[in-house]
Amino acid sequence: HITPEKFYVEACDDGADDVLAIDRVSTEVTLTVKKDVPPSAVTRPIYGILGTIRLVAGTYLIVITKKKKVGDIFSHAIWKATDFDILSYKKTMLHLTDIQLQDNKVFLSMLSHVLSVDGFYFSTTYDLTHTLQRLANTSPEFQEMSLLER
Repeated sequence: HITPEKFYVEACDDGADDVLAIDRVSTEVTLTVKKDVPPSAVTRPIYGILGTIRLVAGTYLIVITKKKKVGDIFSHAIWKATDFDILSYKKTMLHLTDIQLQDNKVFLSMLSHVLSVDGFYFSTTYDLTHTLQRLANTSPEFQEMSLLER
């Protein structure tokens, strides 16, 4: 969900009530609940957050807008991110000079090119950041951690 003040990322899991709120001014990230999302928010589906990047115009949020299932590892779905959106935290570009606008446009173009290259894979249930060998040698406590905590 997008408002002029915040981005709200809502989990689509059954029973999930948590919403990630990202302040577009302070860039502060907090956890809130669905009822805090204003009804006026523009809503669109995404499949994940790739990250943030700071360019000339300010901070941008990179989100995954399309995915394709490419396989399974131990019954865990592995997805390939196939399309992205680059969302500006700033509501306007009026604070930039013509040269800064042009530089920002070039950087956005370069970023779009990098994102168009194959190779962005993810799983919501399996740890792709560690090798199978390393995962086999970790403690039970590590195995019980969520992917985010790892």
